[in-house]
Amino acid sequence: MPAFSNRLPARIDVNALSQAVATMRNAGIGIVDLTESNPTRAGFEYPADLLQILGDPAGLTYEPHALGLRSAREAVAHDCARRGATVSADAVVLSASTSESYTWLFKLLCNPGDSVVVPQPSYPLFEHLTRLEGLTVSPYDLHYHGRWELDLDAVAAAPATTRAMLLVSPNNPTGSFISRRELEQVTAICRERGWALIADEVFADYELDEGTPLTDISSRAGVLSFSLGGASKSLGLPQVKLGWLVVGGPPADRAAALAGLELIADTFLSVSTPVQIAAPDLLRRGAAIRVAIHERVRRNLSRARDTARRYPSCELLRVEGGWCAPLRVPATRSEESLVLDLLERERILVHPGYFFDFSHEAFVIVSLLPPEEIFADAFERALRFLHAG
Repeated sequence: MPAFSNRLPARIDVNALSQAVATMRNAGIGIVDLTESNPTRAGFEYPADLLQILGDPAGLTYEPHALGLRSAREAVAHDCARRGATVSADAVVLSASTSESYTWLFKLLCNPGDSVVVPQPSYPLFEHLTRLEGLTVSPYDLHYHGRWELDLDAVAAAPATTRAMLLVSPNNPTGSFISRRELEQVTAICRERGWALIADEVFADYELDEGTPLTDISSRAGVLSFSLGGASKSLGLPQVKLGWLVVGGPPADRAAALAGLELIADTFLSVSTPVQIAAPDLLRRGAAIRVAIHERVRRNLSRARDTARRYPSCELLRVEGGWCAPLRVPATRSEESLVLDLLERERILVHPGYFFDFSHEAFVIVSLLPPEEIFADAFERALRFLHAG
């Protein structure tokens, strides 16, 4: 057996829920998937010719630009204006995905052994990305008091090796946006400690609550900061592999960061020429897909709120944005037992809270992406089962 890097986990096991799902699918047993996060499998109607632009003959010529083609960067900057943000194309860097943007930023900001401050609950991506870069994480909790709020004491208690703070706004899976007051407090800590601020805003277009959410954080923060987005969520096109980050902060810091990112991006040159040429058209035409996703998610959340009122032991927590919703459910047994029993008896798949590092039990997470009729039936049956205990 070869000796692999310690950047990998000591064991790579399949969890019990994934094993159960695989067994049922191999046996041909139908499952209603309330964990769906892939819009291309959620019944949306995409224009048949949407990706024809990827065949533009201009893509046959390879003239790499480390930060991305100017036309594509200008298209991203122009798209940010939809949310009221003023962004220069010079501050935009293209990548193949948000995950890649993270790895570039970790290379830019951190040395092996350094730490980054990350939220919990949040999706488990950070554990893998930081470990693969030789970094450690210092978690800070989001606490629910009618809305999710940052534990700023935990942020301030981060170790001296910390180089950056990560925000996910709106968070996945809590669906919470950072507030203006919280951003001011976070920015003050970053300025005092010399940290950079990394804001994952891939769901920024999907506000679900009344009011105007705070978005495009790198254009508003007064410290070196980065806002991450991409076609996967904004356009419902995870397969085209186009992400971007926008650099903000004091001019000298921003210029130095862009110079470093240019070197890193030039080392990999991962974004394909065809998708960069197509970016202006995709950002324009993808708006219709985004609207369709947004409308369905809103309707499913409204239905979920109405349904949850009939099952008082199951609390649908406040959701401000994104594609999913967390439920606090009776802790009559472990979350793993709850979701496995729900899968076995009702053929409904949900995520347990521990997948996202909720600090205590019992929570389940449901996706708001499935077609409305399927969602309404499955959500009602799931709550009836969970309410009964």
